[in-house]
Amino acid sequence: MTDTTTRRQQMADAAITTLAQAGMRGLTHRAVDQTADLPEGSCSYYFRTRQALLQATVERLVEVDTADLAARPAVLGQSAVPAEIAEAAADVVRHWTTSAGERMRARYELMLEAGRRPELQAALDRARDHYHRLAENTLAAAGATDPATQAPLFIACLDGLVFRHLTGADRLPASPETLNRTLLDLLHGFTRRPGSAT
Repeated sequence: MTDTTTRRQQMADAAITTLAQAGMRGLTHRAVDQTADLPEGSCSYYFRTRQALLQATVERLVEVDTADLAARPAVLGQSAVPAEIAEAAADVVRHWTTSAGERMRARYELMLEAGRRPELQAALDRARDHYHRLAENTLAAAGATDPATQAPLFIACLDGLVFRHLTGADRLPASPETLNRTLLDLLHGFTRRPGSAT
């Protein structure tokens, strides 16, 4: 990894922190420099425009999120056992609502802003397609009846759990086993064939 790549990642990480703490209005090149503890002008040197900074932030989110998922292979389609997939998915949800909660808040800031910035929406659309491919592989491994159609629903469920927890609308079950069982029930719903016994 080159020094340039490392520095760009450092600034993208700082942008994520800035977004989570100060929102979209607080995200400036100067604020990123301060968060990253870099000389003023560093961020604007690597990312000449706000759009370039936002796109780099989205790409960094995808990179780090994918690493989170790779650490739990069952949730990436490397298991055909629904119970193992559910347990791995529940672990991801717990991680994204605790130690990675800041990153998720930054993601939601970007998603809201994308409604006003078509160029940012394009970057998020590419990220969405990446996540959908991963989810489709997971559901196919689990034996889902229609992985391509069900993948967005699976993502929406996981994302909804994270969002509602981080915003205080709902809390995750106190018992990890309860969350595991809830996600296992969801997977069983995806794998149930029409006309099969409930």
